[in-house]
Amino acid sequence: MSFASRIFIRDLKSKSQFFLRLQTYHSTKDELAFKESLNYRKDVNTSWSEIEEQKKKVDLSSKSHPSQYRFVYPEFLPFPLASRRNSIKEQLERNDMIARRTVIDIPEFYVGSILAVTHSDIHAAGKLTRFVGICIFRAGCGLKASFLLRNVVDGQPVEMDYHLYDPCIQKMECLKLEKRLDDQLLYLRDCALEHSTFPFDLEPEFVVGRTEVPVNTIQIPLLPPPWISKYELLGLKGITPESIVLNRNRTRKLKNAAQPWEKYDLMKMYRKTIPEEEQKEIYADLYSKIHQLESSRQKQKRSRVFSRPKKSG
Repeated sequence: MSFASRIFIRDLKSKSQFFLRLQTYHSTKDELAFKESLNYRKDVNTSWSEIEEQKKKVDLSSKSHPSQYRFVYPEFLPFPLASRRNSIKEQLERNDMIARRTVIDIPEFYVGSILAVTHSDIHAAGKLTRFVGICIFRAGCGLKASFLLRNVVDGQPVEMDYHLYDPCIQKMECLKLEKRLDDQLLYLRDCALEHSTFPFDLEPEFVVGRTEVPVNTIQIPLLPPPWISKYELLGLKGITPESIVLNRNRTRKLKNAAQPWEKYDLMKMYRKTIPEEEQKEIYADLYSKIHQLESSRQKQKRSRVFSRPKKSG
């Protein structure tokens, strides 16, 4: 009995060693094939951690996108609050936004750019209204993205709030592309009307060979108080410092509201922004669609035939 058991154990060990050698052979073979596909050197000693790192580098390089996408298309980033996020809803919204961009050309613009928006209006004479103004505010994400235009009409300041992906918008034009020193220009409400006045027949500005968006460093003085907001607490750079006059009460409130430790609060910054890795993943998925859309629009512009005007008389 003991002799038969020793034979059984010996056969079992030989079979287990055989299957172990077979498994290592196939794993080594698959590893070498994978290395050849990634242009690896044929070295069996290369660890799987190095292979995974190289694979991630190859994936990121194949999905590279321009770095300025997060400034040109900020509405594609979801709302940073984690309790209000839904991955399926975000993906559906991005698909709807891309579909809307195939119908209408939404130009690149920033706070401080001058825009002309043609909007459908049932009460207008031709069922369309065209408004020209400076963009003083831009907010929202997804299909809720909006922007605010300001202009002076017949001596009265007028502001128009538009949703960026509103189907009632028939045409959008960027007449002058530029940035300002601040992310919002709501302080123009407390400035002279001349800084918010733009003609409705303003011709679009074409600049050839420009690589960066120009920044307008103008500083505008405020009118005497009262103001609609406490601008001394906002730290705005587009307001002349001499126009902000602080009395004793405002100085005391400014000191009490000061929070110099906020720039070191990393968790607060994390809650207010989308991580860079997630931004790269979102724009990498949109890069092919947006790039294809831009290239098709460029082909359409080049295919337009210029018709020479005919002399009359």
